[in-house]
Amino acid sequence: MSHSAYTQKMTAQKLTAKAAFLALLKRIHFYIGLFIGPFIFVAALTGTLYVLTPQLENHLYAHELFTSSVGEVQPLSRQIEAAQAVSRAEAKIYAVRPSPAVGETTRVMFSDPELGASKSRAVFVDPVTLRVQGELTVYGTSGILPFRTWLDDLHRGLLLGDVGRNYSELAASWLWVAALGGIVLWVTGRQTVRGNRKLKGVAAKQQRSRRWHSWLGVALIAGLLFFSATGLTWSQWAGDNINLLRAKMGWMTPSVSTALAGGAQAEPVSEHADHQAFGHNSMSMADMPDMPGMDADNMPVQSAPGTAPVLPTTFDRVVSAARHAGIDAAKIEIRPAYRSDKAWTVTEVDRSWPTRVDAVSVDPQTLTILDHTRFADFPLLAKLTRWGVDAHMGILFGLWNQIILAVFGLGLCLMISWGYRLWWLRRPQINSMTNPAVTLMQTWRLVPFGLQCPILLVVIGLSLSLPLMGISLLLFLIIDVWRWMQHKHVLQPASTGN
Repeated sequence: MSHSAYTQKMTAQKLTAKAAFLALLKRIHFYIGLFIGPFIFVAALTGTLYVLTPQLENHLYAHELFTSSVGEVQPLSRQIEAAQAVSRAEAKIYAVRPSPAVGETTRVMFSDPELGASKSRAVFVDPVTLRVQGELTVYGTSGILPFRTWLDDLHRGLLLGDVGRNYSELAASWLWVAALGGIVLWVTGRQTVRGNRKLKGVAAKQQRSRRWHSWLGVALIAGLLFFSATGLTWSQWAGDNINLLRAKMGWMTPSVSTALAGGAQAEPVSEHADHQAFGHNSMSMADMPDMPGMDADNMPVQSAPGTAPVLPTTFDRVVSAARHAGIDAAKIEIRPAYRSDKAWTVTEVDRSWPTRVDAVSVDPQTLTILDHTRFADFPLLAKLTRWGVDAHMGILFGLWNQIILAVFGLGLCLMISWGYRLWWLRRPQINSMTNPAVTLMQTWRLVPFGLQCPILLVVIGLSLSLPLMGISLLLFLIIDVWRWMQHKHVLQPASTGN
């Protein structure tokens, strides 16, 4: 198609709001694929690697995680004493996870400021022989070990810390737009009447690439929307806005109150503790009460008034009280309080189906149950968030969850690859008068004013809610205006002929 024919066609479409909107949507879809596609590809690939490695991690750290000892399980207090014997005298116990099943070790986790936020040092103890199996750094409430922690950092921020997290947020911000826009273009494209002539050469390759790209998008649409929504809740900028909305609407996840006096309200729990780093200034300790080294209630206090001793024998008593109160999951975590006005907590940490994350707070002196949260009583949105986070991490349904995520992740990578192949086949040739430069500015001018107004309102709202989307859209426009100015001499004759 020549320049003049193309501009005449676009001018004719000026009278059709639907055609103008689809032309604009097509350019947005193209820009997302061209500029954001690499970020989405990396996020999908690293996420797939992450969900496929639990079994590999169990193999790598089998010595620390498992034991062949057979016999009577020793009291939890003695297991803790064995862990303390190999730790520094000043090391403070952050949390303890008793052996959940025969053949598995107990984790005694110690706070270590040198490890950074959300990490602790775990000592693995054989519950039968009290032999220390080893020490490893663990991350988050999921307790992942060094290998998967590295993969998690790679997926979340390309090992660049908070700066790197912008890449994954950028990918999540645009993924749902690309997915829904692609579906609209596919549906409207199928309505176009095509001839029966058989295409050959480059045209045939383009058709095959477009077909694979489109059908993969249709097949993966539900997963793409799921990845985008759950990924945004982990992000540091859009995630803050989502948390503010949830707090305002009363959709936060309930947590147990640990106040022994004063009737203080419990802080909401973050569902993303096991997959998120916290260096963003807007995050406070109260926002993330279940993170190692970030818990204001359980932070080790060296010399402040009102400190309370944490004795190994108290763990036995607190666990017994929690079991009597209905905490019956095999996987539990006990967190002591180093302040005399705070209670201990015992939390179920089984994120598989059915989800078991009930929690109680216990007065370590009287063994009174102060507060009890039950997952069955959570608001529906809190339950959906919990399930969504765990499904995103491949935990909720075990191996099947991992397989499904891997299929969607690899499928997304293939879809992006087909999209780039299609772009390469259709790329403009140097000094060619065919395949003119189509810009957002050009397609935007064809959209009727009555449609431009709601589009602008939606764009402004999304840009404020998803800041990285707004910033990247501004960059798109800068590039686009430059391209439009470069080719303005081509578009000008058509404009003056109206």
